Amino acid sequence: MALEEKYKALTDAATAAGITDLAVREQDGILYIDGTAADGATKDHLWEVYNQIDPNFTSGDLVLNVNVSIDAAVTHAKVVTQSSNLNIRKGPGTDQPIVGKAAHDEIITLVNRSNDLWWLVRTKDGEEGYCYAQYLEAQA
Repeated sequence: MALEEKYKALTDAATAAGITDLAVREQDGILYIDGTAADGATKDHLWEVYNQIDPNFTSGDLVLNVNVSIDAAVTHAKVVTQSSNLNIRKGPGTDQPIVGKAAHDEIITLVNRSNDLWWLVRTKDGEEGYCYAQYLEAQA
């Protein structure tokens, strides 16, 4: 099955959600979906659709590179790890690749409280991804 066909529900959901600058391309057996979501809930919805197609994100044949519009970032969170850096992951799960790190006590932008376990965040350097919520403390 061609990857664009396999992930048609995901690309359709991205289109329906109004993902701007949506770009879908296949290269070396991997489908890349790039674009910008209006808010964190939209990005989370795409991950939910992806999980329905590929439970636990195990295929390794898709890169979902959708970031959230800067305007959606309205609050902050403090990294409350014991002393180490906090991993920022591409998707909501420890099986997802690490795309950045946030230092202990660093204040980062809280884009969306995706669920009880994973929050969507952005660092001051613009790295966006999901962190384990247990290590974050919402700031006013």
